[in-house]
Amino acid sequence: MASIITAPRQIAIGGGALAELPATLARFGLAKPLIVTDPYIRGCGILERAQDVLARAGLSAQVFADTVPDPTTAVIETGVQVLAAGDFDCLVAIGGGSSIDTAKGISVLAANGGRMRDYKVPNEIPQAGLPVIAVPTTAGTGSEVTRFTVVTDTETDEKMLIAGLACCPLAAIVDYELTLSMPYRLTADTGIDSLTHAIEAHVSRRANPFCDGLARQAMGLIAGAIRTACAEPQNRAAREAMMLGATTAGMAFSNASVALVHGMSRPIGAFFHVPHGLSNAMLLPEITAFSAPAALDRYADCARAMGVADKEEGSQAAVARLLDELRRLNRDLGVPSPRDYGIDAARYEELLPTMAHQALASGSPANNPRVPSAEEIVELYRRVYA
Repeated sequence: MASIITAPRQIAIGGGALAELPATLARFGLAKPLIVTDPYIRGCGILERAQDVLARAGLSAQVFADTVPDPTTAVIETGVQVLAAGDFDCLVAIGGGSSIDTAKGISVLAANGGRMRDYKVPNEIPQAGLPVIAVPTTAGTGSEVTRFTVVTDTETDEKMLIAGLACCPLAAIVDYELTLSMPYRLTADTGIDSLTHAIEAHVSRRANPFCDGLARQAMGLIAGAIRTACAEPQNRAAREAMMLGATTAGMAFSNASVALVHGMSRPIGAFFHVPHGLSNAMLLPEITAFSAPAALDRYADCARAMGVADKEEGSQAAVARLLDELRRLNRDLGVPSPRDYGIDAARYEELLPTMAHQALASGSPANNPRVPSAEEIVELYRRVYA
């Protein structure tokens, strides 16, 4: 059976790649961008750098900087109004996954009308909207190269997965120098998010040989650099490895899909406002332990790719080393449990059936090597909480 691979038409990658923004626009005949970003990027100097690059090429751009963490339907609807009021031929998303996902959502909703919930998986997106050029400033979501966007429904608190060719950026500019100012917590959480992407892409029931190589490369890069990137934020080699790992992992999971960790992560983020990477980190060790018996060799490959097991070791021993490393990584990087994060136990317990339903409805758990029932998901949530 053929694997269908989706990726941006162009990726500029490396230190200083932001300078390629005007040429990238020109290459596709674009000259009237709406920049989609967030208040932090607007205030930290990165937006100004991008505007200067455009200005030197004789281009100006209006800015929509109202993106919020875990983008909402309300913010996207506001962005659609801004888009409709101007004369734009593309969207330039500058920021983390939230800015890029917001730009994708604006493009989809402006072109198709209705409401964002009309396009959540498994619904199709009828037509592509304005192209998105993605400029990530975190080494995390991989959204700059994926065919997915995740949007929280303001009315229901459901974190919706929206997927299709219309969500894949036209081009990406991946400049690790934009990540040098990332704070510790963001570096750690987005880094484990990227590692989760790579692991889930490799063990997914939709894994394929093209993505296997990308996933293994990403695991090696991230596992080898994440502690250094957190401890030494100006370490350029570590930042470059993390950025390359995040983008490579993004390409892997975009074409092999994520699995149970992501399916269970989205409701935690939606109901308790836990950053996406952090909720993935909370879940990763326990979900890996649950899933590994169904794909022992695949998880053993992950351990070897991460450098925590030798090629000569058997799969059982390699997976034990993988589980030890995932737990140790969470300890080293200060990842809290949901309880330690401050999530109320009674409210958490009350929402477990809804969270399990939303996790299954997202479709991601169906890609897991071991597909859980709703009851098993509830029990996993309980184990992770404790």
